[in-house]
Amino acid sequence: MTERIRPADIPQGLYSAMGDVEAYLKTLPFDPGLLELVRLRAAQLNGCAYCVEMHHLEAAAAGESEQRLYALCVWKETPFFSDKERALLAWTEKVTLLADNEISDELMAQMQQHFSQKEIANLTLAIAQTNSWNRLGKTFGMAPGRYKVGMHG
Repeated sequence: MTERIRPADIPQGLYSAMGDVEAYLKTLPFDPGLLELVRLRAAQLNGCAYCVEMHHLEAAAAGESEQRLYALCVWKETPFFSDKERALLAWTEKVTLLADNEISDELMAQMQQHFSQKEIANLTLAIAQTNSWNRLGKTFGMAPGRYKVGMHG
C-alpha cells in the first residue's frame, strides 16, 4: 500500500480526538484479549492490513492463542469460541457492516444474555472506534510491517 498521508502531516487534533476515546475505552473493565479479538475481527472485515497486524500482535501479547487468532476469520465454523464471544463477534460483524445488516432483536437478546446495557453500549463504541481507525488507516495508506506491541496503548 502506498502511504498517502505521512504521519507527520496528520493533524495533532485528529489523534487527540481519537485518543480521548481510546483513553475512555481503557477505563472499562473488559478483558483486553476480548477487546483485541473484537478489534481484529473488525479490521479483518474492513480489510485494513495495518490494523489486522496490530490487533493480531496485541491479542497474542494479551495471551490469545494462535489457534483462535487464525480461526477468527471463520469463527462461526469452529468450536474455539464461547457463546459470549460468539454473540460479541456477531455483534461486531453487524455493527461493522451496518449498511448491509440489520441488528436484530434476536442478536440484541443474545448480547443481553452476556452483557449489561452499559457494556453493550461501551462495546459498540469500541467497535465504532476500531472502524474509525480502520477507515483512517486505509485512507491514509498505513502499511503493515512497522507495528510493535504497545504502540497503540
